[in-house]
Amino acid sequence: MKILLVEDDTLLGSSLQGVLEDHRHVVEWVDRCAAARTALENGAYQLMILDLGLPDGDGREVIRWMRREGRKLPVLVLSARSEIADRVAALDLGADDYLTKPFDLEELLARVRATGRRLHEVLSSRIAIGEIEIDLAGHQVWRSGEIINLRPREFQILATLVERRNRVVTRRDLEELMSTRDQWVESNTVEVFVHHLRKKLGPSVIETVRGTGYVVRID
Repeated sequence: MKILLVEDDTLLGSSLQGVLEDHRHVVEWVDRCAAARTALENGAYQLMILDLGLPDGDGREVIRWMRREGRKLPVLVLSARSEIADRVAALDLGADDYLTKPFDLEELLARVRATGRRLHEVLSSRIAIGEIEIDLAGHQVWRSGEIINLRPREFQILATLVERRNRVVTRRDLEELMSTRDQWVESNTVEVFVHHLRKKLGPSVIETVRGTGYVVRID
């Protein structure tokens, strides 16, 4: 998953980013409410891990803004606030989960995995784009009823575009999604994978938005 981590404690933020990336997640780490909003406006994520006590405001305001904007991104709150009233307030605003500090890393990872499973369940039905049929949970693609064999990164790009259907996904987002801690994927690599996808799926499934990125349009 691509995760937005919002945490102002440098030591904790660095540690969480490293652990999550070691478990094959892509993590963007910011330390302010304003930076979180900017990231959400410009990027695509599958989960936000959010501290509440941030230098420029209360993290709950980020949740309130997201839900008011109609954004359904799952939110896992990490906070030193352990009172029942604090947990209830965050959950009522639209947080999906709440973990109090200090916490066990294994429990955090388990909750992240649970979020991933829920996302797959939501996206488990097949999505049709003309003669193309995609099962996001099953990692399978058909063209006119015939299975198309996609390489893992090809499917990763296609799934991201389908999940964000009708919205432009920037090349930068795709570069980050495909990169690891040890190897950064360049824009021309993304273009190569998109080229291969078009050969397999047909030229009209993935549309190029000049100077920005790509979009899959589904009515």
